[in-house]
Amino acid sequence: MIGAGVRSGVLLKMFGLCVLAGVLVAFLMMPMATGAGAVVNQATDAMSSMSSSLAKRDMPQVSVVTDKDGEPIAHFFEDYRVETKPEQISGYMKAAITAVEDKRFWNHDGVDWQGTMRALAKNVSTGGTAQGASTITQQYVKNYLVHVVAQNEVDAEKAKETTIARKLREAKIAVELERTMTKEEILTGYLNVVPVGNQTFGVGAGAQTYFGTTPDKLTVSQSALLAAVVNQPGSLNPRSNPDEALERRNLVIDLMTDPHNSLRISEEDAQIAKNEPLGLTPQLGRPPNGCVGIGDGTTDGFFCEYVRHYLERSGIDDEKLETGGYTIRTTLDRKSSDAAKEAAKKQVPTQTDGIANAMSVVEPGTDKHKVRALVANRDFGNDPNAGQTAYDIVSRVQPFGAGSIYKVFTAAAALEQGMTIHDNVPVPATYTSSVYKNGTNPYTVGNAEGVQPGDRTLQMALATSPNTGFVALQEKVGLNATVDMASKLGLRQGMNGVNSSGSTLDDDGSNGPSQAEAVKKNKRGAFTLGYTPTSVLELSNVAATIMSGGTYCPPTPLEEIRDRNGNEVPIKEAPCEQVISPEVAGQLAQGMSKDDTEGTSKVAASAAGWTRPMIGKTGTTQESKSAAFLAATPQMAGAVLTYADGSRPRGICDGGGESPPFLCGEGNIFGGKVPARTWFDAMTRIHEGLPAAPLPGGPPAP
Repeated sequence: MIGAGVRSGVLLKMFGLCVLAGVLVAFLMMPMATGAGAVVNQATDAMSSMSSSLAKRDMPQVSVVTDKDGEPIAHFFEDYRVETKPEQISGYMKAAITAVEDKRFWNHDGVDWQGTMRALAKNVSTGGTAQGASTITQQYVKNYLVHVVAQNEVDAEKAKETTIARKLREAKIAVELERTMTKEEILTGYLNVVPVGNQTFGVGAGAQTYFGTTPDKLTVSQSALLAAVVNQPGSLNPRSNPDEALERRNLVIDLMTDPHNSLRISEEDAQIAKNEPLGLTPQLGRPPNGCVGIGDGTTDGFFCEYVRHYLERSGIDDEKLETGGYTIRTTLDRKSSDAAKEAAKKQVPTQTDGIANAMSVVEPGTDKHKVRALVANRDFGNDPNAGQTAYDIVSRVQPFGAGSIYKVFTAAAALEQGMTIHDNVPVPATYTSSVYKNGTNPYTVGNAEGVQPGDRTLQMALATSPNTGFVALQEKVGLNATVDMASKLGLRQGMNGVNSSGSTLDDDGSNGPSQAEAVKKNKRGAFTLGYTPTSVLELSNVAATIMSGGTYCPPTPLEEIRDRNGNEVPIKEAPCEQVISPEVAGQLAQGMSKDDTEGTSKVAASAAGWTRPMIGKTGTTQESKSAAFLAATPQMAGAVLTYADGSRPRGICDGGGESPPFLCGEGNIFGGKVPARTWFDAMTRIHEGLPAAPLPGGPPAP
């Protein structure tokens, strides 16, 4: 006979269940606006009115960056998720997940009432937390709240707290979803949002991460493993806990034979699947996130980082990039990038102590200047001991100058003012300026070793690079005109109609006046000798402007951007502009056409067997801590900067091409050595298959 106390307890529990059942029914009948908490209100509104397409738009998606041919080079994601449509998911996957997570999924209306009442009864007797009995629809709600709606960890924790109130809210939203979405849409939404371990979400990404396949090709055993991992993505990680994962997978396979499952498999198929190994890929197939470590970790990192910054300035910041599901087709040319990378490393091996060798390649044009390669001997990464750097050393301004390459700007200013490339330039052994000062002392300059005094044409002055002649010429044309010409031709990174804060003439490394302003204000005559910090990308774009008939275009890494639905996303870019006349550009091109045959890059050109028409200019800074080469054909422009990149920069000594350069007390490097050898090596391969094209400006000058 039941005692009075026991009988009283049973009755009390039955009364509690009745009350809870009434609360549940009443809650489900209440308007959606009564959801408690800001995040839940937001989710309730979203989920009650959402359609399948709305869920897809809101769900964080991977953005893919590709080369010009559409081959991926980088992925950006907050959560690794590859969204899939119902028809893109294997029937085995649907059978596995419903078998283990919700065998009555196809029959209930969003809530498993029997299971819910059992769970409520258990929770009443054990303290009031709601556990168990969640349908796939309810799990979809919870995962959507946690992984899509929640803005931070606090929101996420509230969305998955184990309380009866949270269970009731989930049930209410689940019922609403069943009224507005089909079962296939709900199941697909769930399979797209649910975590499957290893920072991977959804079966599309899971299929790639674990098996290197697509969700439509998932087998019985593969589907069962993904469905098994869903239960506890951490502890059932098949890589770190293969035995537990295998046991759970086989349990799911057994459940898939349940005759009540409309997607059931046969006992024979189940046994075959259970005998199969886990079948994981040797390395988890989830792609690296961001620019560090992409691909082989060596070729595309600097280009990727440039694209990331470019997108940020164009209105697509990191948050949008990591969740927006964009497909970003860039201008990166694999042939050019690989050739430039190999050439940079050949001259300066990756782990060469204290010396960087960076190269940029830009394609000339009158409507766009497409960036084809941004590489360095350094790899893009976080391990300096492996010769890596996570700082963009190719597109951003570097601390050392390009040397005598800046004489091009003085020559261009002179040509614009009416001088011709056949006019003489006086070249004394030394020259003391009547305009520029060295502090309070007169500014006196001499020529580099091997440069003989004596008048020569502007064309030959560009080829032989006398310091004295160009300082005097800069006095004649005006320092302001020379600086302005440098800006016009390309020492700026135009983005969205404005210059980048990191462009050469805008940034002097402090919060003071810009490089251009400081040079003009202080009448720094050494500007034509190229002492100021320089961007390798901007240098290559200078050559592209000259080869484009004097048309400047901001260098761009973008071909097109499409959103997750395939619609093109417009990006505002600064327009091209005619900065010097085609006649002046042609004269300048002809003036720079002798460097490889009679000038400072002759030895490197001859060693490479170079025979194409080209423009070129070498440069070296005073203490030999940097040297550069700027050159172009009508098809492709490029620049190389070799500089001391260690914490204690010193002069660079050239190894002669047979051995790597090295740091030394007094360097002997100049632009015709490592930089020119790098350029000719890369461009010889880049131009394979291209016809030799004549330079602008008419027939070569005598």
